[in-house]
Amino acid sequence: MVAVYLFGGVSQRHNVFPWPQVSSLRAELLGPKPRLDSRYTFADDGRLTSDETKIATTCPKQSERTAVLLVIGQSNAANHGGQRYRSEHGAHVVNFFDGQCFVAASPLLGSTDARGEYWTQLGNLLITSGKFGDVVIVPLAFSGSEVMRWAQGGDINRLLVNTAKQLELAPYQVTDVLWVQGEIDYVKGTSKDVYRKRFLSMVHTLRAEKIEAPVYVSITSKCLEPTNGGFKVDTQDNSIVRAQLAMPAIGNGIRRGINTDSLLDEVDRYDDCHMGGSGERKVAEAWADLLLADQLSNSSGKLAKQL
Repeated sequence: MVAVYLFGGVSQRHNVFPWPQVSSLRAELLGPKPRLDSRYTFADDGRLTSDETKIATTCPKQSERTAVLLVIGQSNAANHGGQRYRSEHGAHVVNFFDGQCFVAASPLLGSTDARGEYWTQLGNLLITSGKFGDVVIVPLAFSGSEVMRWAQGGDINRLLVNTAKQLELAPYQVTDVLWVQGEIDYVKGTSKDVYRKRFLSMVHTLRAEKIEAPVYVSITSKCLEPTNGGFKVDTQDNSIVRAQLAMPAIGNGIRRGINTDSLLDEVDRYDDCHMGGSGERKVAEAWADLLLADQLSNSSGKLAKQL
């Protein structure tokens, strides 16, 4: 009996005869194991669309002290982070999705996966600064999404249009568009000119949908290791980074965002690509510093014109 037991254990561990055959027979007789219930619901495109722990709340009315952040891009803009955050200011930091508002907490509705993210912490920092009374986060980010999907004719471009129409009905006017994308296009060898053309096509869509807010382009191309679909080593000077660095010179409200490639080091990424807790803190703080500095600059400019 001991020998049979040991033989069975070895068979299961190494998946050799007779374990595969027994498992197959068991599945055929008993049917597949029922899937355990989850608190999360995902759309066919991978976006998180509901979370049983989230309860809709009244959307804050927009004022001059309200930031409405449209956050778009791929996995490092979505719910793929290693650290979760929640609003430290109650319903003053909200997640806007499908026409409703929810107190912001990771994971955010509207983007792929169900892990952590840093946009909620960005909202916390903006409120804590005293410069903002409310922050509305509008997430639309897809893991591995190429820029071509965001350009006119792409599947995500259509979702971008739908999101813009929902914001108009709310009614909300976007104050800042934050773009964090580029890793997949670097791996696939998208040229500088093609990346530029497709990105500008997306900006044209935003403008056509009456979103006149500044579009901040992050310098983002780094996602290492084949398990993440990336390369073994990073080349900082690449076609995607060159395209991103050149975008602000085009005008049309396009501005330089933060540089995640240079800001984050190895310990800030839990798998050589996606951000861990330290990386998320750095990125949230960098975005907060940038947006607050631009707000101060814009306020100073308005005051100078009045004088």
